[in-house]
Amino acid sequence: MSTPPQRFDAIVIGSSQSDIELAGALASAGKRTAFIEQQAVAGTLPGFGCSPIGAMRGRATAADWIQRAASYGIAAERPGIDWAAVRNRHREIAASFRAATRERLRQLAQLEWVEGKISFSGPHTIQVRRRQSDADRLQAETIVIDVGSRPTVPPVDGIEDVPTLDSASITELAYLPRHLAILGGGYVGVEAAQVFRRFGSTVTLVEREDRLLPHEDPDIAFELQRIFGQSGVTTRTGFIVTYLQQLDEQKLRVVGAQGTRGLVVLCTDILLAAGRAPETDGLHLERAGIETTDRGDIIVDDRLETSVPGVYAIDNVHSVAPFAGGSCEAYRLLRNQLIDGEDATTSGWVRSYIAFSDPQLGRAGLSELEAKGSGLDYRLAKMPWTQVDRGVRTDRLQGFVKALVDPASGRILGAAALGGQAGDLTSLLHLAMIAELPYSTLRDAPFAHPTHAAALNRLFSSWVDG
Repeated sequence: MSTPPQRFDAIVIGSSQSDIELAGALASAGKRTAFIEQQAVAGTLPGFGCSPIGAMRGRATAADWIQRAASYGIAAERPGIDWAAVRNRHREIAASFRAATRERLRQLAQLEWVEGKISFSGPHTIQVRRRQSDADRLQAETIVIDVGSRPTVPPVDGIEDVPTLDSASITELAYLPRHLAILGGGYVGVEAAQVFRRFGSTVTLVEREDRLLPHEDPDIAFELQRIFGQSGVTTRTGFIVTYLQQLDEQKLRVVGAQGTRGLVVLCTDILLAAGRAPETDGLHLERAGIETTDRGDIIVDDRLETSVPGVYAIDNVHSVAPFAGGSCEAYRLLRNQLIDGEDATTSGWVRSYIAFSDPQLGRAGLSELEAKGSGLDYRLAKMPWTQVDRGVRTDRLQGFVKALVDPASGRILGAAALGGQAGDLTSLLHLAMIAELPYSTLRDAPFAHPTHAAALNRLFSSWVDG
């Protein structure tokens, strides 16, 4: 006779910052909560994707400043890169974050930490198989799924016979790549290209679309591509990679095509950055009746609830919140529902995110591509970063900032900025959109000078359409 399942008020299947906070909030509210960890906390963003690369990015930026010191009138030797120290530092940051998170959650009396491989056996029942032990069964009326995502492997001939890297394994290399070929010009590919170029690697970035960051507005993408070219990153856009080959132990070949044009890249290492897929394989969601898309995204409504009442999904397993900011918003929405009893929904959410290239790319609300695709009428305010006083004083002049404004109401529909600390500037615009402030409030606001915020006074007097 099987052992009856352990009963909880809530189960949080976790991998990232959002579910860690939610599990803690539920337990603090007196709900007996199981936090189930399938991979090292905190999953795709803090643990594997962003934090390691973020730690490296800071050191890569330091190397870049030293390399350009002469242009500031400062004599400095060309930096030597201690790759082992760089790699070990990112390990220390990730380990410190995980240890602090574990300690904080373990202090909550109502929270039980469970580790193991997860699968559903029914709508509200989960099996957790621990190492060298039988599976435990856990049951709860409220279940939150957040299993993160994994890099996708593109269908390219020869890819199974060639050693490749992803956004996690590249940070664990014992050596600095001599020539890194990056397949994919999205956010991960762009950030990695810049980091490794600044460490001294030769970098070739291959993107099948006609520009980097193909989901961004063309003016953003082409300006970033121009900046990359100036920094020594070689970009090859419009090429479809057709074949990978290992020539010897230290040489790989990437073959691509663009119509009748061919592409051959000889490199030492290959980074796959062609997108990510949800880690829902193996969860047996069909046993619970939880509906998914063909690629495995869990389908949710505007309350983040799945097709099974009481079962929710957040972060990288559905299309509502693919960036960290949206993930945190999802946590707050579920906290308001499950703890405060509010009827919170995603209606009215204003998207916001930052890509940590250098210069930063910040976005809030609609892009021009989205506005045009929806047939929305808008006015466009746009200004080069050379007119941002803070940028002039810090000698950070690359990029621009723009905003879309509704002609009738004066409300801001969307904004993007490519420039030094652009994420801070778009965060102000994001707040104005949430508060439904007219653009004139920012145009006339007495911001401290010379801050990045003060650029908004000038931006909303710089209309492209007159």
